[in-house]
Amino acid sequence: MKVDVTKKSATNIFDGPYYLNIDGQLVQTAESFGVENPATGEVFAQAPSASPEQLEKAISAAKTAFKSWSKFSYDEREQYLKAYAAELDAHRDELARLLTLEQGKPFATEAVPEVDQAIRYIREIAERRIPVEIVEENESHIVELHHTPLGVVGAITPWNFPVLLTLWKVAPALITGNTMVVKPSPFTPLTLLRAGQIAQSVLPAGVLSIITGGNELGPQMTEHPDLAKISFTGSTETGKHVIRSAASTVKRLTLEMGGNDAAIVLPDADWKTIVPQLFWGAVGNLGQWCVGIKRLYVHSSFRKEFVAEFVDYAKKQKLGNGMDADVVLGPVQNKMQYEKVKTFLADIKANGQNIVLGGDVDDNQPGYFIPVTVVDNPSEQSKIVQEEQFGPIVPIIEYDDVDDVINRANNSPFGLGGSVWGQNTKAAVEVANQLETGMVWVNEIHTQGVDIPFGGHKQSGLGTEQGHEGRLLFTNPKTVLIKK
Repeated sequence: MKVDVTKKSATNIFDGPYYLNIDGQLVQTAESFGVENPATGEVFAQAPSASPEQLEKAISAAKTAFKSWSKFSYDEREQYLKAYAAELDAHRDELARLLTLEQGKPFATEAVPEVDQAIRYIREIAERRIPVEIVEENESHIVELHHTPLGVVGAITPWNFPVLLTLWKVAPALITGNTMVVKPSPFTPLTLLRAGQIAQSVLPAGVLSIITGGNELGPQMTEHPDLAKISFTGSTETGKHVIRSAASTVKRLTLEMGGNDAAIVLPDADWKTIVPQLFWGAVGNLGQWCVGIKRLYVHSSFRKEFVAEFVDYAKKQKLGNGMDADVVLGPVQNKMQYEKVKTFLADIKANGQNIVLGGDVDDNQPGYFIPVTVVDNPSEQSKIVQEEQFGPIVPIIEYDDVDDVINRANNSPFGLGGSVWGQNTKAAVEVANQLETGMVWVNEIHTQGVDIPFGGHKQSGLGTEQGHEGRLLFTNPKTVLIKK
């Protein structure tokens, strides 16, 4: 069936219906599932629930489309991707509105920037190339290193940044000649379904399919012999299941998983000026991001003053429905995560830790709201320090010795990101170089870009996203030896 993707765009509102995107067609399903607005806890839309047979059709169509898409030149694929970015841009406000309704993040300060960043990312990736390298040339032969597309790539994407983290995968996969089947989180399917509808006006059939449904579709993808790669973003425990499931077909994998990122404020830091950066580094998106600051280490010489300043800044930030203009912090995205974050609060209280802000949840109000909570100097062995809270709870932990705090920061099974803050940049960099993480910022936080590699160490992931290194992982190296 063909559907007019421009429906309602003049009013920047799209309220469905929503369809799967398979082989250039928008496809209805026999079953659907409700999508909640986390600010109200109410179901506001129905999303299509794909059957195993429909996922099979999407993979088959992508496999067929790969034959022609992979033969296009980079320049030809660039034009398709830029046309797709232009269409997304034309629908930018309605996409951001959907993102707020299903994810909860504030419309103006977080949803619109996420959509804008994703569109910009597609445009910039479209201009990147992986050239043929001449490895060796002598009088007898030439050795060339080509980077050929893998085939059909499966993407399994999360609910915290559903648009950005999905298009981070789609753009490099497509520009390098692969086709793709995307399964968004069932908590946040709508914005990506709409993006899939929009794709039908510009991309060839089968190149990009968006399939929504329950978690049972994930194993079907990870085990499928016609998917050459899985690019996954989600929890470490789910990532381990992906590894086991993909082993039977020796799939290529890129896994971006959990984190317990430490921020270290050094003794010489001009700490009063960086409180806002550290606050948003920890509590942006209500703390629901893998590279959010999960542990904030502050030197003992100014910890008490720092905590007071941090709390004072936090009190000025309004929590509420993301569609309200003055709200800068939205709800926890789903009930499952809401209940998980509450277990951290219960543990903090049970162990008598010092809550200096927040800590109390009103279960009688609608939606999944947890106030920003600051815990002053909890034990290094406590749950809030050792585990990933993925919510708006910030432990501020005292230290005396820099070598000791480096060891404490590294004492984690995770190694995604971290940050170091101090006026002596050389000394801060020396500390940063000792952190066992895939990414570390010095005197800034969460700066990213298409040419900046991003990936985790330890149990935070396998492989790299973004950067030339990330794009290479959507290809197979192929050595061609040519006799002269």
